[in-house]
Amino acid sequence: MTLQPLGDRIVAEPVEAQTKTAAGILLPDQAKTKTQQAKVLAVGKEVKEVKVGDIIVHTEYGPNHFKQDANKELLIVKEEDVLAVVKTK
Repeated sequence: MTLQPLGDRIVAEPVEAQTKTAAGILLPDQAKTKTQQAKVLAVGKEVKEVKVGDIIVHTEYGPNHFKQDANKELLIVKEEDVLAVVKTK
């Protein structure tokens, strides 16, 4: 199944939370927070600043969660709920 978002919506897949700090310290499960980053899979026609393949940072309460198949969670996010695009060097 393929989702085509409408209007200013974005379909994204959550990025796994880090299990280790930059210094190499392993984080226990209790210290992990829910990630607010996601990889963009599809964008609606009205989306202006985000493209497929971008890693985005979104608001915690903005996205709608959608289960695709048995184990794949997707997010449907309005463009206004995207806080930033992660740029790598």
